[in-house]
Amino acid sequence: MAEVAEAVPRRVAGRSRPRAGALLGTVPFFAFVTIFLVVPTLTVVIGAFTGDGGRGVTLENVRALADEYILAAFGRSITLSAASAIIGAVLGALLAYALVTAKPDGPLRRVVTAAAGVLAQFGGVTLAFAFLATIGLSGFVTLWLQEHGLDPYANGVWLFELPGLTLVYTYFQIPLMVIVFLPALDGIRPQWREATASLGGNTWHYWTRVAGPLLAPAFLGSALLLFANAFSAYATAAALVSQGSPIVPLQIRGALTSEVVLGQANLGKAMALGMVVVVAVVMTLYSLLQRRTAKWLG
Repeated sequence: MAEVAEAVPRRVAGRSRPRAGALLGTVPFFAFVTIFLVVPTLTVVIGAFTGDGGRGVTLENVRALADEYILAAFGRSITLSAASAIIGAVLGALLAYALVTAKPDGPLRRVVTAAAGVLAQFGGVTLAFAFLATIGLSGFVTLWLQEHGLDPYANGVWLFELPGLTLVYTYFQIPLMVIVFLPALDGIRPQWREATASLGGNTWHYWTRVAGPLLAPAFLGSALLLFANAFSAYATAAALVSQGSPIVPLQIRGALTSEVVLGQANLGKAMALGMVVVVAVVMTLYSLLQRRTAKWLG
């Protein structure tokens, strides 16, 4: 009995060592999250309620979010994000469905999936330059169209405004939608279509009463993810829009780097706090929809 009593603590100690080793492996992850997520978020939150020069606690920065030009910037950012998210979600879902109908291990699916993974991260100055070289004022497509009697900028240079930003954002929204929505389409079982047909249903019944309701949470969740992705994008808009600050990220840049109106750094942090709140709400809804999707398609 004594030997058994001594063996039990040894087994417990032996089991605890692998657990401690596994937790030790998560240290780099938590360090990364702390340095690049927690600390910046705390800096934004504290700065939003700090007076100019770091003196005292104030609500003036947060109250300034109700100013007309800031509300207009938030409105344009939300419009831009919603438009690019809707277009990207619809076109990306159609492309993902086309991939599902192809062979699972075929070259088409592998190539398109790999390309989507690359293009979803293709943004910033590089993407802006690509559009300028293609459909800019002196882009080769623009010049070709003008030579054939078509001027895409006859009614104004829309590329540097919200319509142009929507087009550019859609470029990386579509492949992102393919990546995040493809697993949900893979979760649809062929037996469900066969069961619908055996009960007398047609394709319309299948999509409206079986597959559609099951895929709706995944589609909406993916669209919310695209919205958050566009809402927080900065580099592409900064490279395209050289004058003015039509969206919130550019307004924040102006508040932090302005040499004309000084003392607006904390106002920029207050606007960043507003963006954090919007993204937090969107990602919370996304998490809830993902749980509902996993319940049916897991």
